[in-house]
Amino acid sequence: MNLEKILAISGKPGLYVLKVQTRTGFVAESLTDGKKITVNLKSNVSLLSEISIYTYDGEKPLTEVMQRIATKENKGQAISHKEDNATLAAYFKEILADYDAERVYPSDIKKVLNWYNTLQAKGLVTDLAPAPTESQEETPVAEEKPKKAHAAKKAKAKKEEE
Repeated sequence: MNLEKILAISGKPGLYVLKVQTRTGFVAESLTDGKKITVNLKSNVSLLSEISIYTYDGEKPLTEVMQRIATKENKGQAISHKEDNATLAAYFKEILADYDAERVYPSDIKKVLNWYNTLQAKGLVTDLAPAPTESQEETPVAEEKPKKAHAAKKAKAKKEEE
């Protein structure tokens, strides 16, 4: 499994796996307790594969940041997201030396580390896509702002056509 089916849903704790698309939204399963929930198209949903971290040179995909954490930690648990902000910033600086400290807030670092530890606890870190090499061209990536799921865009486009 890669990050393309992993969701963060605004107002809901933890991460979810996209299971089934329905006419009015989709069904997602919690990675923490395995409960399935239905999410309507109006919910604010972010695909982890669409999230990027601001750097001074542009943006780095979350997948690449997670891969760097996995490499540093030898695919083990990272530090807790409950550490103090200075410790978190120093750790994140080791992972992504050129991250933009003015636009990447401590709360963002906490989310990334919490998400990484959740994925690692479920054994999904080994399945993360490898970080692209510098010789490969980077594709444009969405900003870190939450995005609605692809299904919501399709439904909206279909509704506009009618």
